[in-house]
Amino acid sequence: MGIKDQIDRNLKEAMKSGEKNRLNAIRAIRAALLEKEVSIRVGGKAELSNEQELEVLMSLAKKRKDSIQQYVDAGREDLAGTERAELAVIETYLPAPLSDEEIRAVVDRIVTETGASSMKDMGRVMGAAMKALKGKADGGKVQQLVRSALS
Repeated sequence: MGIKDQIDRNLKEAMKSGEKNRLNAIRAIRAALLEKEVSIRVGGKAELSNEQELEVLMSLAKKRKDSIQQYVDAGREDLAGTERAELAVIETYLPAPLSDEEIRAVVDRIVTETGASSMKDMGRVMGAAMKALKGKADGGKVQQLVRSALS
C-alpha cells in the first residue's frame, strides 16, 4: 500500500475524529500529492512512485520547518504551534531520520570512496551524500558533517 492510500484512509479517520490540525495537514499532503501527479501527467493518468511521494512529503516538511522559524522570529508562537502540529503529522509518513552517527558513517564512506581530501571536494562529496541519504537525513545536517569530515 502506497502513501497515497494511507493518506486517504487517514483523511477519513481524521474527519470522523474531528482533529482539526491533523485533518488540515492530511488535506495539504493529499493536495500536494495530487498537484505532483498532475504535473507529471502525460495524457491519461499518472502514478507517483514511492520516491516521488517522499519528495513531496519532504518538501512539505521543509516548508513547515521554515514557517515555524519565521513565526518564532516574529513572536507568533500561536502560528508556530499550528505549523508544529502539521509538521508532526507529515513526519509520520516519512521514514525515521538517521542519527548523526549513521550519517557520519555514510559521509566517511563517501569521502573514502571519492578520495576527497579538502574543502575543494565539498561539491562532489555533498552530491554523493545527498543521493545516498535522500529522504533519510536533513540536508543542513549532512552539509555540517561533510564540512567537519573535510576540514
